[in-house]
Amino acid sequence: MTQNPNNLASDSWAIADLLRGDFKQSQYGRIILPFCLLRRLECVLEPTKEAVLAEHQKIQKLNLPEEAQEKMLRRATGDLSFFNTSKMDLAKLGETGIKANLENYIQSFSKDAREIFEYFNFAEFLGQLNDANLLYKVVQKVRTIDLSPKAVSNHDMGLVFEELIRRFAEGSNETAGEHFTPRDIVRLTTALVFMEDDAALTKPGIIRTIYDPTAGTGGFLSSGMEYVHELNAQARMVAYGQELNPESYAICKADMLIKGQEVSNIKLGNTLSNDQLYADKYDYMLSNPPFGVDWKKIEQDVSDEHTQKGFDGRFGPGLPRVSDGSLLFLLHLIKKMRDNSEGGARIGIILNGSPLFTGGAGSGESEIRRYILEADLLEAIVALPTDMFYNTGISTYIWVLSNKKAKERKGQVQLINGVNLCGKMRKSLGSKRNVMDDSDIATIIRCFGNFEAVDARELDKPAAQKSNRGRQSANPKAEVAKTFASKIFKTHEFGYRRITIERPLRLSYQFSDERLASLRFASGALNAIMQWAYAEYGNDANARWTDAPECPHYGDLSAHQDAIRRYIKLHFADLKEKQIKDLFDRTTWQAQQAILLKARQLQQSIGTEQHDDMNEFDDELALAAKIQRLSLDAKDKKAIEAAVSWKNPAAAKIIKKVHKVKADPIYGLFNVDGKTIEYKADGDLRDFENVALDPSHTVNAINEAYFKKEVQPHVPDAWIDASKKDDKDQQIGIVGYEIPFNRHFYQYQPPRDLAEIDADLDAVSAEIMKLLQEVHS
Repeated sequence: MTQNPNNLASDSWAIADLLRGDFKQSQYGRIILPFCLLRRLECVLEPTKEAVLAEHQKIQKLNLPEEAQEKMLRRATGDLSFFNTSKMDLAKLGETGIKANLENYIQSFSKDAREIFEYFNFAEFLGQLNDANLLYKVVQKVRTIDLSPKAVSNHDMGLVFEELIRRFAEGSNETAGEHFTPRDIVRLTTALVFMEDDAALTKPGIIRTIYDPTAGTGGFLSSGMEYVHELNAQARMVAYGQELNPESYAICKADMLIKGQEVSNIKLGNTLSNDQLYADKYDYMLSNPPFGVDWKKIEQDVSDEHTQKGFDGRFGPGLPRVSDGSLLFLLHLIKKMRDNSEGGARIGIILNGSPLFTGGAGSGESEIRRYILEADLLEAIVALPTDMFYNTGISTYIWVLSNKKAKERKGQVQLINGVNLCGKMRKSLGSKRNVMDDSDIATIIRCFGNFEAVDARELDKPAAQKSNRGRQSANPKAEVAKTFASKIFKTHEFGYRRITIERPLRLSYQFSDERLASLRFASGALNAIMQWAYAEYGNDANARWTDAPECPHYGDLSAHQDAIRRYIKLHFADLKEKQIKDLFDRTTWQAQQAILLKARQLQQSIGTEQHDDMNEFDDELALAAKIQRLSLDAKDKKAIEAAVSWKNPAAAKIIKKVHKVKADPIYGLFNVDGKTIEYKADGDLRDFENVALDPSHTVNAINEAYFKKEVQPHVPDAWIDASKKDDKDQQIGIVGYEIPFNRHFYQYQPPRDLAEIDADLDAVSAEIMKLLQEVHS
């Protein structure tokens, strides 16, 4: 007779009554889970125990390697994936020496089963239980629970273990989110991924694979198997996964062992840097990777795979910023999709808001979105309510991807706004304050399954409770109605081209004494400290610095090095030692003085008037140098030009080049007095415009139409920089993709009437005045 899984879970968790006081609540699961696993394994092995012991005696005489021994012993169990060669069981451990006996019993399990107990750190807890005189009592409690296959099927035993895992996670609020995804989110994600294959999953004898690269405690793997079992008890799901955390790995592996899965398919390690299932492809993939976790520790491995393997590896489309590796997991899953010719694959992954929009055109994030959308892999994105996870309250989204889209979905993406589909929990669990019930999940599933657009529909949900503390407004702001909505977009509607808009550089110049004085000091990092040093020590009569070309004292700071170094340490701590040495080097000062003196000579010929046409500068400079018999190298010219010129919107545009081609002002070739002129661009005025993609027109036609409508009327001298092209299609403008989810579902709420606000302010002011009068009276 089978037993109720919830009752069995409660019986198993009752061990906590023995642990209370000697162990923390967060430690209960670390003891109860491995004991529950041990009892289940023992019950499963009981019918073949004698056969295994007999086989073990024969094998010992053959001196075979461990792997060969395991194969022969597994056959003796009836092809189970584990065995135990000890004559003991939980009933025979005795009270004296129970710790040593139990440890020997566990060491007699096959390698995979034994490893699970090792990663649970079970031996450490056995020592603690023994020290607290609880080990014998716990063993006696566990051995009374009937977990035999006749009483509890593999499926029901999986449910028991999942319930224990849930209780363990909820008892460890501070770390629950690291290894446990809330059950409601698991159910929704699983249904979204599996529902498109309902017909195939009802066929007898069908085999499907399911994979989770961030397996945690195996919640998604278990949910996938449970979903299929409900549809077709004869179907076989083969689970694969990899997990970074050893304890979570142990729990997941134990759960799979209990369910009769091949536990060698569950791997321990970092999926991104060491994919231990690199050659495998899967039918279904589910994942809840960590939100916003950096990947700096594995940056070299990931970058090497990106650069060396390109699209033959996992990260060919691009790399996100190192502060958030969520999209790396998505790329990993896409690479694991079974080819469409072999039946295709589907993915359900939970991500935060960052992957939707972070990164501009050409960035790693944008290129990853571009790859996904242009390959038409994205089916839908579902916005979840906030406060759904144990360790964060941020906005989260389920991405559903497939390489076998239904005909009506091809080239389109469905966005489903389910942020209001939840109810408040009676008691919060960490950051989890909201829960989705069956009707909430069904609403999303129906909308996705019907592939329908839904106008904002008001939900029958209670309004959020507001604090009644403090003074309440007489005219409170109206609450936004809680709604549900869905929209469908063409994939190209999330794309745009970022075109670069340039404007001409305009400069004036003037050889005034004030502007020439700046030449005394080097540009860059030394400029500010040189100005201070000159004012403090060089401009003093006692310093004897003069502007005579052969002044023997100019730039000599040797007598003040200690004081200057102290000042630098306080005010210029970023200066490097090489730069400080350059400051104390007289040649640094003398080089600047030489340029200053040349500029003063040029001033005698050019004068001190302001000139607003920089196009004349080179000719006038050359003429002045000839008159003054000066030799100017490129460095001198550059320094002098930087000192005497400045940007002036009223000055003439600076000509870069005169062309012999036809004028095209949209792309910066202007007709001036019958000549085709190209102007220098002003980097400070450079701007960028995002132009929506439209496959029905050519790129140039779209860009030019946008420019004429949105740019040219406001800045007639602007142009499009045609040299800024996309790396992939070599068209003008860098292609970018973003999915502005919130913008598409934004509900405008008009502001309160000014009269109402004034009335509230008057009431508050009157109340304050009344309180002040009471204080003064």
